[in-house]
Amino acid sequence: MSAVAAPTKRTPAKRKARELAKHLRGERPDYLYLKEVFQHLRAELGVEVQRAPKKLPYVPTEEEIRRYYETVWTARRGGDIVLIKLLLYTGVRVAELVRIGLADVDLDACRIRITQGKGAKDRVVPFPSAFKETLALHIGARRQAGATFLFESSWKKPYSTRGVRALLARYAAKAGLAHNMPPHRLRHFLFTWLKTQGIDDALIQPYSGHASRVSLEIYSRLALSDAQEQYEAVIDRFPV
Repeated sequence: MSAVAAPTKRTPAKRKARELAKHLRGERPDYLYLKEVFQHLRAELGVEVQRAPKKLPYVPTEEEIRRYYETVWTARRGGDIVLIKLLLYTGVRVAELVRIGLADVDLDACRIRITQGKGAKDRVVPFPSAFKETLALHIGARRQAGATFLFESSWKKPYSTRGVRALLARYAAKAGLAHNMPPHRLRHFLFTWLKTQGIDDALIQPYSGHASRVSLEIYSRLALSDAQEQYEAVIDRFPV
């Protein structure tokens, strides 16, 4: 019968931190230095970083998107229709959506400038030319109301991300969907759908706002007009 190894007795973490601090205080460490020290310390001790497995996001089906949009359309609330179509066509994040100003929309080029998106990066996203007239009418009405942002409350305040999420959830409930429809699911649907239409990741990248060390060099060489040309070529087949 093999003996069971006794558990290792460890110094409480707080006390161990105080002991290490005595050795490090004279170095006047900043965050980056400490981070590098502990990276090397993990390597010396052979400690592997345990990462939680990533779950694949739920992507709505085309049938769910159609049912969802039919519910939105039936409600006949023009501002809601524009907002949800914009999310579907551009894949912008909800925090980016609520910051879009009227001046950020280029109706001639069918592009919207996203300022200070995730990672404090600016980019532009396309929308289909067939959506131009609807968007122009919405912008005209907002300008007449003295608005600054594309989506504002009657108190001249931009929509909150919480309010947009609640709006999308109400329509999902009305549509009788088994799943909720938060903004990121509309985003996942668009980019998944574009890939099924044969558009390469390198062309989706400039619009998605994602960046990786491997892809940055490739994406930086792509002309924006090339990406938009392919987007426009397939978007007419979009289910909404």
